[in-house]
Amino acid sequence: APRGVRMDPVLFAELASVTTAVSATSKRNDKVALLAACLRRLTADEIEPAAAFLVATTPMGRIGVFWATLAKVRASPAEHASLTVLEVDRSFRSIEEMHGDGVNAARHAALERLLAAATSDEQTVVRGILSGELRQGALAGVLTTAVAKAADVPVAAVRRGAMMAGDLGVAAHAALTGGRAALDAIDLQPLRPVQPMLASPAADVADAMSAVNGDDGDPAAAQVDWKLDGARVQAHRLGGDVRLFTRNLNDVTDRLPEVAHVVAAMPGGDLVLDGEAMGIMDDGTPKAFQDTMRVATALDAFFFDVLLADGVSVHDEPLSVRREVLADTVPESSRLPSIVTADVDEAERFLERAIAAGHEGVMVKDLVQPYAAGRRGKGWRKVKPVYTLSLIH
Repeated sequence: APRGVRMDPVLFAELASVTTAVSATSKRNDKVALLAACLRRLTADEIEPAAAFLVATTPMGRIGVFWATLAKVRASPAEHASLTVLEVDRSFRSIEEMHGDGVNAARHAALERLLAAATSDEQTVVRGILSGELRQGALAGVLTTAVAKAADVPVAAVRRGAMMAGDLGVAAHAALTGGRAALDAIDLQPLRPVQPMLASPAADVADAMSAVNGDDGDPAAAQVDWKLDGARVQAHRLGGDVRLFTRNLNDVTDRLPEVAHVVAAMPGGDLVLDGEAMGIMDDGTPKAFQDTMRVATALDAFFFDVLLADGVSVHDEPLSVRREVLADTVPESSRLPSIVTADVDEAERFLERAIAAGHEGVMVKDLVQPYAAGRRGKGWRKVKPVYTLSLIH
């Protein structure tokens, strides 16, 4: 039926059935076909929660219910399926919003009501979603392909939409209701974190530099950054509000007040930066990673990329452009040491300085590449020395 025509609400039992079928097959194409057929049945308001359920989570992520709580909930299963996708979503949202005195008892009661309305198969899926132990094989990559198939759009467009939205469900809704145009309209928004760009390993600096050779075979210049052994941090500023997010998109603003203050003082308007946070000792050398990760440790942030500056998205610009924007926005004291060179020997010496300063190694980056949120490719290559010990027994 056309997306604008109201269909009967999809029962949660259908998602449970698809979950079982997907788990039963090892063939990726079969998984994709099963998921795509299910997605086509959904009404617009069912897409986001269903997409979350199909990858064994909720639209809100964890909702404060853990295995210890689930183990105490006992409810006989319903004989007939009646729960809809939206009813399960509303139950999860209601539980997530519970706070204050008596919250555990209230959550227990709400879970008991939900499970009492669910069939045995539905109970299994609900418990699996909430415990994080559901293993049905519908990982995000498979569902991304299924969304593309169901909406008849390129997988790359769905992937980009999911990365920019920070949520596959949002991209699925756009694809299934508005097609390619709606997906392409999803753009970076300050305070909404995106999946970070990732690096592939390289054997050494020469190997990493070879990945950015020009078409004529001559060496091309690359950006070479120090690689810190810290915690990835994505900084967002909208108006006067600064928020900081981890690699897993968790909000850690309250844990990094010094970093938030530095970002708030940077010039320009709305801003999104990518960087690394770590503890620095008085002599300028880095603290051990385990010390960096301690809650009470004061951390500094060193930024190496910019996705949005002064309210303008630059993530699709080549790194050569983003590098200049970063220099205009972030003070040198808050930027990673970085050079641009086509000389392998110079890059090797830069690596040696990074190691001497107590850091992990270097990142070698292609200057023509855009910021590929959520992707691990050849645009960024990480180089860390491998030390071999000769031991005599």
